[in-house]
Amino acid sequence: MQLNLKKPIVFFDLETTGTNIMTDRIIEICYLKIYPNGKEEAKTMRINPGMHIPEESTAVHGIHDEDVAQCPTFKEVAKEIANDIEGCDIAGFNSNRFDIPVLVEEFLRVGIDFDLTERKFIDVQVIYHKLEQRTLSAAYKFYCHKNLEDAHSAEGDTRATYEVLKAQLDKYPNDLKNDVTFLSDYSSFKKNVDFAGRIIYDEKGIETFNFGKYKGRHVVDVLQQDPGYYAWILQGEFSLNTKNVLTKIRFKNAGLTK
Repeated sequence: MQLNLKKPIVFFDLETTGTNIMTDRIIEICYLKIYPNGKEEAKTMRINPGMHIPEESTAVHGIHDEDVAQCPTFKEVAKEIANDIEGCDIAGFNSNRFDIPVLVEEFLRVGIDFDLTERKFIDVQVIYHKLEQRTLSAAYKFYCHKNLEDAHSAEGDTRATYEVLKAQLDKYPNDLKNDVTFLSDYSSFKKNVDFAGRIIYDEKGIETFNFGKYKGRHVVDVLQQDPGYYAWILQGEFSLNTKNVLTKIRFKNAGLTK
C-alpha cells in the first residue's frame, strides 16, 4: 500500500557516537523523502562528530574515527539538511525517542532553532511494538518477508523502515489508517511538548512537567510558585530543546509567573 500523503514525508535514520541525546553526536544520516505523487529522493551523508567514536558504538554500526575524519561537521551541513526536510512530516524507527531529539540538539548547538511544531511524526517502532513487539530486523522479516542484510547502516535502516510502514498498512487495514495524522497520533505514547518528553500536554492541553518532584504539575504553576526551578533546569543536564521549550513557556506566560 502506498502512503496517502498531503505533503512530503521524510523517513530518516541516524548513526551516532552513542545513545545519550544530550552529549552524543551524529556520524551518519540518511533520509528518504517521499512526495505525494510517489516520487522518492534519498540522501546519505557522513559527518565528523568532533569527538572519538567509542568502540562499543563502532561495534554496532561499523564506523570508525578514520571513516569520518575528512567528512564535514554538522555545522557545515546543517542548513542543507534543514532545507531538505523543511515543510515535511517526519518518520523513523524509534525516532520519537531518539533520532528526532538528537537531530534537534545538533541543530540547536549550531544556532538553528529548527521549528518542528507543525510537523507530524510517525514512529514505525511504536506501531510495531503495539502490534507485534519485535525489532527492526525482525519487523522487516515479518512484514516484508526479506532479511535486512545491511542492518545498522543508516541507509539500510531508513529504507527498511519505509517498507515496513507500507507493509503494516497492508497487514492491519482495520487497525491503521493510511493517513499521516492518524499514524502520527497512533505512534505517539504521549503528547510531548519537548522531544525528550520532560514536558507534556495533559488531557486539557496544558503544559505539564513529566519528571521529578513536580511531575504532573502545570509548568506555569510551578514557575510561579518556585521560580528557582527554572534556573535549576537551565543549569542542569537537560537537553537544549527542553530548556528552549521551558523558556518559551516562561516568556509566553510572563505575566503569570512573576
